[in-house]
Amino acid sequence: MAPVSRRVVVTGLGMVTPLGNDVATTWAGLLAGASGIGPVTRYDARRNDTHFAGEVKGFDPEEYVDRREARRMDRFAQFALASARQALAQSGLAIEEGNSDRVGAIVGTGIGGIETLSAQFGVLHERGPGRLSPFLSTMMLANMAAGQIGIQMGCRGPNYASISACASGAHAIGESFEIIRRGAADAMIAAGGEAPIVEIGLGNFNAMRALSTRNHDPRGASRPFDAERDGFVIAEGGGALVLETLDHARARGATILAEVVGYGATADAHHVSSPPDSGEGAARAMRIALGMGDIAPHEVGYLNAHATSTGIGDIAETNAIKSVFGDHARALAVSSTKSMTGHLLGAAGAIETVFCIQVLREGIAPPTINQTSPDPQCDLDYIPNAARPVRTDVVLNNSFGFGGQNASLILRRAP
Repeated sequence: MAPVSRRVVVTGLGMVTPLGNDVATTWAGLLAGASGIGPVTRYDARRNDTHFAGEVKGFDPEEYVDRREARRMDRFAQFALASARQALAQSGLAIEEGNSDRVGAIVGTGIGGIETLSAQFGVLHERGPGRLSPFLSTMMLANMAAGQIGIQMGCRGPNYASISACASGAHAIGESFEIIRRGAADAMIAAGGEAPIVEIGLGNFNAMRALSTRNHDPRGASRPFDAERDGFVIAEGGGALVLETLDHARARGATILAEVVGYGATADAHHVSSPPDSGEGAARAMRIALGMGDIAPHEVGYLNAHATSTGIGDIAETNAIKSVFGDHARALAVSSTKSMTGHLLGAAGAIETVFCIQVLREGIAPPTINQTSPDPQCDLDYIPNAARPVRTDVVLNNSFGFGGQNASLILRRAP
């Protein structure tokens, strides 16, 4: 068994988001301060209190898998698979008979195949159980995105789903990191996928009063840390990273994009949907990640906040950042890219980790848009409204989920 000291690097990135169907297009939109939020077009949303969302535009799953297979996958799995194919292509990693047992996949999702399940409930109600699809189970199950990546790409190593609400994608990366560190795989595809834009999806979150209802201004609806925020904006998409050992990547001459050095996972043990005001569980996750990476707080130059544009959550995360970083919190560049992409739920941690890597590589950080009325309880530097040069060797990504489940990831500039 390899020692726990195996270093883990990132060699491939991929994504499908409301701002674009690849990394380059999405990143350009972020730096421009663009919004991917608009009226719901996938169904008639007039019965919902919220009529807008972050929809993926112009996505064709047949660019990544043949038509027959695409029709047997829920949309969340299509997004994850597309992102994984992009990441694998960038990495240049060939999965072959000789190494397939040493390559695995973990995909995070908060909800899984809710579009399939919702549609099949309609079939059950209108036409009876005899007309249900034989593919219902294999489309709706949350583990099927990881399963499909294994099947389509031939990776036969560790393969499962991480399901921890909005922390799922970050947990997928963190657990893949741990699997490689302990020697159980040489490479992992770590991804997230989510497709919750169906009537019951919006209806559920409306019933909780969790979603913004700013129907007159969809692009201005996601406004983390702003005093006028009134809830999050639901969104869909996927993201993926290829992780492998530093030695493995160097041996095959791969381009190394970043190094994963720390991962913290904690529980609030507080409430099913609200964090404690102090953000104590989030703070512990950040401290664990910093400690694992032997990173001092002042070394972190950029933090991608979970900040979803909810009243309690944004304040709690601000308090957690102050608790962990002390005086450095005021100098730390923080942004919530959910202001532009919306909240991809279980896929958020995956795409936002990709954004952190782009900050390391390009020396510029995306803004938090829609900052017009500062909340006095959210008083850090949130990079308001316009991207900014940020030169740093270390970045941190936060993801926190319903149930009080927290994940923090530390990444460092490529060795």
